[in-house]
Amino acid sequence: MEEATIAVPSFSSLKKQISQLYNKVNQEMYGIGVKKQRIEIFQNSVIIFSEHKRVPALNVISNKYPELTISTDAALVSEFKQRIKDQIENSFQEKVLTVLKDFDPKTEQAFTVIQFEKVISPN
Repeated sequence: MEEATIAVPSFSSLKKQISQLYNKVNQEMYGIGVKKQRIEIFQNSVIIFSEHKRVPALNVISNKYPELTISTDAALVSEFKQRIKDQIENSFQEKVLTVLKDFDPKTEQAFTVIQFEKVISPN
């Protein structure tokens, strides 16, 4: 039985489109885009390595109220995951199985995995 695939013109065009959507969601939520971004594709997953600029207000309160900033970071990551999933499903008309994301506020590094239901394959 043949695997269901998502046909894309090329991996580079897919990476560019996802990069733009990722940056758009960041700008909507944080008022700023990402500093650096690298995207890799493996079977049905898009893996995004990125460096962000943390919301300055969170840096101000992080030493005095660490539990509040941890909760706020978690809420922001959760909201980001839902928004990026919606944007990608709407843009590509393909079902996203899951979005996983982790963010380290000290280094401002993030790691995001977008897993589609189908394998990604260039035409």
